Amino acid sequence: MPLDACLPIYSRTVLKTLSRIFLAPVARLLWRPRIIGRNNVPSSGPVLLASNHLSFVDSVVITLVSPRSVSFLAKAEYFTGRGIRGWISRSFFSGIGAIPVVRGAGSAAQDALDSGLQVLKDGGAFAIYPEGTRSLDGRLYRGRTGVSWLALTSNAVVIPVALTGTQHLQPVGSRFPRIRPITVEFGTPLALGSHGAADSGRARRRATDEIMAAIQKMSGQQLADAYNEPPAPSLAERVRRVFGRNRL
Repeated sequence: MPLDACLPIYSRTVLKTLSRIFLAPVARLLWRPRIIGRNNVPSSGPVLLASNHLSFVDSVVITLVSPRSVSFLAKAEYFTGRGIRGWISRSFFSGIGAIPVVRGAGSAAQDALDSGLQVLKDGGAFAIYPEGTRSLDGRLYRGRTGVSWLALTSNAVVIPVALTGTQHLQPVGSRFPRIRPITVEFGTPLALGSHGAADSGRARRRATDEIMAAIQKMSGQQLADAYNEPPAPSLAERVRRVFGRNRL
């Protein structure tokens, strides 16, 4: 689902500006996050923020503590509700930079990457989780190569991001965020061009592994030598996962 289908560009810009003016200071006052390396994020130009993923609220945390406006992906259902609750959800997620994406479609993964690529081509900042989904056991899972495809295709500056403690803000099953200490660390920019072109599977794999190594060094998480995904429903799916070379 394209973002334009939800709110006009002018409305989105106003909401994002207001969120940074009002929501960011409130969030910092409530949670008092420890922020490290903000100066590593360039103030202009395309920037890809590649982060570990521990909680539903991670995207909100990143966009509210980042020194510049950040876009990220969110499920389309947050933008399609009706009535006052639908309006509040749509306004909130649009205001913090969310881009709606339809999940479950056959081309959903590539559509999501294309949305991120457009943000980067427009000179914006885009946040992505190479693990694909949040880690429920606290370990850092193997990164999917979509992050390096974005980086190598767009030539954006890549900033590894390590979140610590966000899993305690809104544990699975809780309805509202809690007040807990968290740390957000923006790492040193990574130069990934030496790995090769975006159309090379080997280049994407090596670049992704470098990103994940940088995240792990900051977060201190135990590494899981596997992708973070549900059990395969069939033998064919297990074979695809083992031999598939392009893990988006």
